[in-house]
Amino acid sequence: MAYDDVLAQVERRLTGAFGEPDARASVTFVGTDRIEVARFTSATAEGEPLLRYATLGMSAQPMTDPAQALADPLRGPRAELLLTVRAGLADTDKVLRPLAVLAASPQVEGVVVAPGASLEVGGPLWPGAPFRAVLVAEPGGLVDDVVLPEPREPVRFLPLLPMTPNEAAWKRVHGAAALSERWLAAGTDLRDPLRRGVELGA
Repeated sequence: MAYDDVLAQVERRLTGAFGEPDARASVTFVGTDRIEVARFTSATAEGEPLLRYATLGMSAQPMTDPAQALADPLRGPRAELLLTVRAGLADTDKVLRPLAVLAASPQVEGVVVAPGASLEVGGPLWPGAPFRAVLVAEPGGLVDDVVLPEPREPVRFLPLLPMTPNEAAWKRVHGAAALSERWLAAGTDLRDPLRRGVELGA
């Protein structure tokens, strides 16, 4: 299955879930395939506007464990990244390039992006953002997997949850599940681009 065929299926799945994108940007890094980031506008059940940013291009190649001597061109996990924020509260459209950098990291750095992982972006996710890292969450809540012909693994859509520096440091010690429990106990709105870090304690 060709590069463009995989991405065409991925884009159809995204538009089926969110409708047509109202903006998109393309970023190319040296030695990597092109990464696009599309923005979709939707709303909560209460009618509050949301922005969903989705990468397109990360899933064209399977991710390979850097410990493997040779990369398998067919086998290996495939994924795209999703970020959801409340609209109109911050200049979140500037997140397009950081998202593209994260989506290119499997090709550039040989990392496997999986649920529970922390991804550092090297600066604010967008201007003035209190977040410099994201937690990769479990897939399946927003967009169904794209099943590909065997032996290829399905494309999974991985939600990203922004973390403050304190939350990222606490997660490194205590783990993703413990941080998620703290967020849940505090009633944290993880889609709020202006939220403060949750009280973590020891």
